[in-house]
Amino acid sequence: MPPPIVKHATRGINVRLQRAGKGETMLFLHGAGGLPPWGPFCEALSAKFDLIMPEHPGFGDSDTPDVIRDVRDMAMYYLDFLDGLNLNKVHLVGTSLGGWIAATLAVRNCTQLASLALLAPAGQRVKGAPMGDNFVWTPEENARNLVFNQKIAEAMLGANMSPEDEDRALKNRFMATKLGWEPRWHDPALGRWLHRVKVPTLVLWGADDKLFPSVYSKPWVEGIPGAKCEIIRECGHLIHVEKAAEATGHIIKNASGR
Repeated sequence: MPPPIVKHATRGINVRLQRAGKGETMLFLHGAGGLPPWGPFCEALSAKFDLIMPEHPGFGDSDTPDVIRDVRDMAMYYLDFLDGLNLNKVHLVGTSLGGWIAATLAVRNCTQLASLALLAPAGQRVKGAPMGDNFVWTPEENARNLVFNQKIAEAMLGANMSPEDEDRALKNRFMATKLGWEPRWHDPALGRWLHRVKVPTLVLWGADDKLFPSVYSKPWVEGIPGAKCEIIRECGHLIHVEKAAEATGHIIKNASGR
């Protein structure tokens, strides 16, 4: 059973979040699609950790503060978030946009982190390997291009959305565009500072990712000292949805230092 969605304030910025489990803290930062359903991925991680999953400022029903203008601001917000909850030795996990935010946070300050897991993160580009353009994909193209298993895409397309869900989706798209439009889904300076990440780091990618091809894993592994990379077969961009069991296995192994 999913935990309740509650409100949490950090320096006057209210966000929604879900929290469940016991033990060491794990913070999961979602992608551009917004706060995901609490599914098998979250259940597996909350069985091992105190899992916290916030909805980013600017997304869904969270506040949209003027102070957050880009991913760097979002990373600073989450450093305040960790301070506000008095959290240390946190296992930080981010997917896609959330991975970009997580990496940017880690570059700035790793002292409160125990490990880092990046699931097909945005944030870097690879010359000669064009990324997909989800800003111009139709809703059907978006659903089908984000996963390898088209049954998942058909379920996404067939889901009935309430008017409230449609409003949240529109707000999510607006904020994702604000953060990722220009330059498209990357920070040209980020790669120069990845050497500052000093915690065990996992880079996880789907072999069939059509948004950020799996070759995009290379600059992360080359830039972060000691980073380990796992490429998951028959998997698209939504690793935590499509290959939840395999993803959580790798994340737990990385968090344990193995």
